[in-house]
Amino acid sequence: MTVEHTLSRRAFIRTAGGLAVGFSLFDPFTASEAAQAPAAAAPPPVGTPVGRLDSWLRVEPDGTIRVLTGKVEIGMGVDVALRQIVAEELDVPVARVVMQMGDTALTPDQGGVGASNAIASGGRALRNVSATARGLLVQLASRRLSVPVADLQVREGVVSSKSNPAATITYAELVRDAPLQADLKATGSGFTLQVESASTPKDPSTYSIVGTSVPRTDIAKKVFGQFEYVGDVRVPGMLHGRVVRPSGVGATVVRVNDDRARAISGFVKTVVVGDFIGVVATTEWAAVKAARVLDVTWSAPKAAFPPQKDLYSYIRTVTPKASRVSLKQGDAAAAMQRAVRKVEAVYQYPFHSHATMGPGCAVADVQMNGVTTVWCGAQKPHALQRGYADLLGVPPEKVRIIWTPDAGSYGRPGFDDVGADAMLLSQAVGKPVRVQWMRADATQWGPKGPAGVFEISAGLDSQGNVSGLQFASRLFSGGEIHFIPTSRSNFLAAQLSGIPNTSGFDEFANWGTESPAYSFADILASAHVVPSFHAGPSPLAGTHLRDPNGPATSFAVESFMDELAAAAGVDPIQFRLRHLATLPRAAAVLTAVANKYGWEPRTSPRSTSTATLATGRGTALGIRGGTLVGNVAEVEVNRRTGAIRVTRFVVAHDCGLIINPAGLTATIQANVVQTLSRTLREEVKFSATHVTSADWATYPIGRASDVPPIDVVLVNHPEQPSTGAGEPSTRAVAAAIANAVFDATGVRLRQVPFTPERVKAALA
Repeated sequence: MTVEHTLSRRAFIRTAGGLAVGFSLFDPFTASEAAQAPAAAAPPPVGTPVGRLDSWLRVEPDGTIRVLTGKVEIGMGVDVALRQIVAEELDVPVARVVMQMGDTALTPDQGGVGASNAIASGGRALRNVSATARGLLVQLASRRLSVPVADLQVREGVVSSKSNPAATITYAELVRDAPLQADLKATGSGFTLQVESASTPKDPSTYSIVGTSVPRTDIAKKVFGQFEYVGDVRVPGMLHGRVVRPSGVGATVVRVNDDRARAISGFVKTVVVGDFIGVVATTEWAAVKAARVLDVTWSAPKAAFPPQKDLYSYIRTVTPKASRVSLKQGDAAAAMQRAVRKVEAVYQYPFHSHATMGPGCAVADVQMNGVTTVWCGAQKPHALQRGYADLLGVPPEKVRIIWTPDAGSYGRPGFDDVGADAMLLSQAVGKPVRVQWMRADATQWGPKGPAGVFEISAGLDSQGNVSGLQFASRLFSGGEIHFIPTSRSNFLAAQLSGIPNTSGFDEFANWGTESPAYSFADILASAHVVPSFHAGPSPLAGTHLRDPNGPATSFAVESFMDELAAAAGVDPIQFRLRHLATLPRAAAVLTAVANKYGWEPRTSPRSTSTATLATGRGTALGIRGGTLVGNVAEVEVNRRTGAIRVTRFVVAHDCGLIINPAGLTATIQANVVQTLSRTLREEVKFSATHVTSADWATYPIGRASDVPPIDVVLVNHPEQPSTGAGEPSTRAVAAAIANAVFDATGVRLRQVPFTPERVKAALA
């Protein structure tokens, strides 16, 4: 019997709850010409000599300033800020500065981006390069115009005589006969690569471009579907690939039958390398269908993971693989014995997925007798060049990485791994292959931010002063999958193919590094790394996620400082200020955030009312790499449902010299939004054999309705170097919310995320 279902469009939209329409204003099959053929003539991909000016900056015949940088733009607008730095030193309009980013054939190896260093490190190098270029151009103008250097000025790329305004010459005219060239003194490598300036950079007091809110140029294109992502890259002869992952951790291939896949129109090949399995087809949809019907028999997976409810007891009781004393001052144990009151707490932080809105894409064109090219959105192109070369067994100069924007990146979301997938498939078929990960590829098998436990205890004397403090962190290593992908063992595809992971390292969560360095006379702080569940390729492999170990450590430390303040009967901000004598800028951001919020000193909790809706406020301090952040969260807690609603969030932020206030404000707000999601909703779920979080239903993230008004106070220190903003305001979000919940209800939340179920259990 045939049953016909009729459904009107209006009824469908009502049933579905809405209609999402995707559209594009360009032909995707001809997109990304800029990625395939950069505007600057591409030399052979053998790297760039960092001791030459034209390896960093070029004046084009039309007066455009082309900047070549190994830094990349992963969603926070650093390209605009870097353009401002260059434009400021050269006295040209920002619109005339063009960035060439992350192409290993064209740009210096600056380590890519990470550790919030794009401006702090990359900006310093470009400032010195630009100051050198300006000095050379002015000297050239002096000779061409027969005017002393002291009598010259520059405005918008035009050099003119102060005493004779008719004597002018443009930058473009100065380099018309010969490009601008000079030797530079370069030191360091990767993240530490710097160049010395042959001319003195401007005094910050004279800045007219740096410190202004120059708009981003990508937003309109993204809104109107015109922005070109790595998913839009198309190259001649390109095929499409999909990967098939093991049925569980430790499962190995027993048999592969691709009869049904071969029947798919457009099927090209099944690729099996050890336990790495993929299919290649002429179209993406054919690859998707072929992967779905591929018949793979796997061995039984290993029961490698404990029950999820036992995760934290495992972390607390297993013998660490590495330990260290991160700080020892005085005699904490003896001081605590003298205390009249003892406070102790245990804080628990889960595995987190990167959960990028787009799960990752790459195009690889493997040429074993030539130069392999990979278009990829990973953060560290030059490191990736070395890692992919190692995977292919060729010299690094035989691999070219063309960085192309992907869906945002905050550490190792798997973009490096999708590129390795594409490479193995391309190598197998001898043609370029595009691999677009599916949601489960990223959420289940992408590397994870590590889970951990923090145990803290302290004593208080009769005056409420801290009398000894002990701190111990226990986490899986965030370096199990190395954040610098320079070796073949770093990639999931390689590990599945039988190459063991030898690239990992032990990464500790330290008191005073991943959290504020509060001053106590007697303190003992230790850090421990616990062994991973499975030595081979694992869906719970730990790696860097925005502010590695910072949110977890600061959640524990800042929550505990609040507990101490409550036990001592002192206002939470005043209590912190007592222990920040050596950190005046930290004290200043706490004062600034308190003033912006309208903080009235008092103790917590606010009241012991049992009303259904309870409101409260909480504070927390974050310090990362010289950047200082003070937070205040205001919350509403529904005692009946357990739901937490953050109603207001205030941030005071000090990162030294501010380049672009609007861009910095947006970056801070984005940090808060993402970390609010991690605090209230996100937690990787798993069974004994595999990660069960596979999509937005099983790994929920924050919604627009979760986002409160976010007020930002920028504390500018133009006399200080810029110290980074990509991650610091992530650090103390969870603690501020937890402390606000305590202020509202008198109940402590010591396990992230703060789900309604956990809140109700705590209230009970």
